[in-house]
Amino acid sequence: MGEPEQAEVNLVERKVFRYNFLEMNTARNFLISLLAGAIGGWLILSFGSELGITQPLTQDPAPAPAQLPISEQKDAPVLPGISSHEQAVTAAVKTASPAVVSIVLTADVPVLERSFGSPFEELFGERLPFEIQVPQLQQRGTQRQEIGGGSGFLVSPDGLILTNRHVVDRENVQYTVFTNDGKRHEAKLVTRDPSLDLAVVKIEGTNFPFLGIGNSDELITGQTVIAIGNALAELHNTVSVGVISGLSRSIVAGDELGQAELLEQVVQTDAAINPGNSGGPLLNLRGQAMAVNVAVAFGSENIGFAIPINEAQAVIEAAKSGKKISRAFLGVRHIQITPALKEQENLPVDHGALIVRGEGGQELAVTPGSPADKAGLTENDIILEIDGVKLDEAHSLASQIRRKQVGQGVRLKILHDGQEREVSVTLDELPE
Repeated sequence: MGEPEQAEVNLVERKVFRYNFLEMNTARNFLISLLAGAIGGWLILSFGSELGITQPLTQDPAPAPAQLPISEQKDAPVLPGISSHEQAVTAAVKTASPAVVSIVLTADVPVLERSFGSPFEELFGERLPFEIQVPQLQQRGTQRQEIGGGSGFLVSPDGLILTNRHVVDRENVQYTVFTNDGKRHEAKLVTRDPSLDLAVVKIEGTNFPFLGIGNSDELITGQTVIAIGNALAELHNTVSVGVISGLSRSIVAGDELGQAELLEQVVQTDAAINPGNSGGPLLNLRGQAMAVNVAVAFGSENIGFAIPINEAQAVIEAAKSGKKISRAFLGVRHIQITPALKEQENLPVDHGALIVRGEGGQELAVTPGSPADKAGLTENDIILEIDGVKLDEAHSLASQIRRKQVGQGVRLKILHDGQEREVSVTLDELPE
């Protein structure tokens, strides 16, 4: 689990995955190479070595005053013979596609050669009267190789690109962006959000087409949406169309490495989201970005999730101003209480945030030295309200903390040993 504010509690029945397709291909290629090596072939392993991270920007160049987001420019021409709904979809795709990009991760990986040798000589320090040869691997240089990929979209004319944090979370790789016109650009990491699965990278240049940002608070269930992204990390600007299936979902998103993260208040859609789509936009029919595609339910039929674009505004603004993303920090692990959880665990209330340890008990319920610790909060306390806002499925603790500023004082109503009381807490900065 990434941050102490989050709890490893799976709130959906199906497992939700955030992964990139090329890493899965690499794993399959590894197995194929291993089998080939058993009959005298070559084995190639994929892991990074060269450091490729750069410093955040200090200042974002001012955009040209006359330039508008492509969604606010002239609409696509009306096409004869198709319905008004299809007209809207094709117009949105035509205007938005130039701003959607593919992100490719490459690294220098070692090339291992298969040979035969006797491990017993090294073990016993002498030559044995019999000879046993076993396969061994020795490094023979390195080679440049693609190790991952994802999607993103331009949010400014000077090359700022919004994507998922998990797409660009490698420290020893080179990031390359391919724009819709087929051009290749080296990309530099600008910032990663410590609490949300969002990040910004930048490519050099001017007058890039960029997406307009919509208002995700206006999304409604049943509304038509369009997903565009680098499907399977090789099919650039793949388009899928669906509807908003649900709002304010809470999911636990994991990857093939076993890492997991709680994502709250995400949008559910049946627009097909595939591996490699991570970081791409979920659009309305005006071609505006309404959410950032982030995960898909494994084994499901078109159950995908996206982070509402309003949650990304702070990330975009921080990248434009060259400032660090600063998130407030309370310092508790928690589960959102629901009526079902109340019945299951025999809890005294059907709402609030129950402070709990992580699985196995190794991750503490309250972070030592945190604001929560200083305020006297303990395991099994229930936070009922924050600044008068009742904590329920529509108003989670994590989402309310994200609305606060570092150093801000808040009032918590808690249930401790069956007694309600209020405590004052001054929020710290969320550690990276």
